Amino acid sequence: MKLLGLLLSTCVLVLAMVCSIVFGVTDIPLPTVWDSFFHYDGSREHLVIQTTRLPRALIAASVGACLAVAGAIMQVITRNPIASPSTFGVNSGAAFAIIMASVLLGISGLQAYSIAALIGAAVSGGIVFLLGSIGRDGMTPIKITLAGASMTAFFSALTQGIMLSNGKMFDQLLFWLVGSVAGRDLGMLVTAIPYMIAGMVLALLVSRHLNVLAMGDDVAQGLGQRTATIKWIAAAAVILLAGGSVAVAGPIAFVGIIVPHIVRYLIGIDNRWVLPYSALLGAILLVSADIGSRYIAMPKEVPVGVMTAVIGVPFFVYIARKGKRLT
Repeated sequence: MKLLGLLLSTCVLVLAMVCSIVFGVTDIPLPTVWDSFFHYDGSREHLVIQTTRLPRALIAASVGACLAVAGAIMQVITRNPIASPSTFGVNSGAAFAIIMASVLLGISGLQAYSIAALIGAAVSGGIVFLLGSIGRDGMTPIKITLAGASMTAFFSALTQGIMLSNGKMFDQLLFWLVGSVAGRDLGMLVTAIPYMIAGMVLALLVSRHLNVLAMGDDVAQGLGQRTATIKWIAAAAVILLAGGSVAVAGPIAFVGIIVPHIVRYLIGIDNRWVLPYSALLGAILLVSADIGSRYIAMPKEVPVGVMTAVIGVPFFVYIARKGKRLT
């Protein structure tokens, strides 16, 4: 039954990506989309499909999948139902890295920004995990959550201070900081996809162990699990997944919070299934949100990060008030 659900989710994702290519400020007929793949003639519509809408759909699907899986992992290892990649300071660390690279190295362009963001996300996430693991009791949910919140506030304050002192930089990077999949090309995805794939592989490898870890460290250790090793691997997966996503699309929020809870409601808490389902539903959510963002203020577009915030804030409040447990 769960395999059938994965198959249906895959079909829905493919349909959503087709809709992402077809619909927009100017709708493109489906036969034209087909011809652009098999009978490319260099026309304006074919060019728009191949250079704008196809990359946009692929990036939205990849980013949504990675953010959702990263959120699912974080909610398990921190045992916090509202945990998301931002708990590791990934978003703020990536943004700060881009600002500093622009100021110190004078880099520009989305390709260079993506590399700087990936490095910043990895460094920030590593620092948070290290700080959250210091002490005799190792990493605990409260320690890593406080470490992540502290690093997020620290990097966000530095980023805002630097940007406010440089109006030109503020204009250049504001659209990226909001979170968007528009204006990206396949080159940016190619830069980050190895990290995304590596993170996804690590996540699937530890999925069975996450079920034991969710019972608590004492129980997991009593069953012979090396909890520290599993947490390090899980943290590495989160950094790779979230860092690669932020590098491509900027700090898109709430996908990592919303999707894992929906998945657990539908299929239960077995992480061997939660992670694959989260990847598919996360991709569907972000692709669908990107489609919706094109129609709110036509002919202009709203960044997809705003769209996910509109969806995510009520859900976040609901989860926070309910205090839902993950085990």
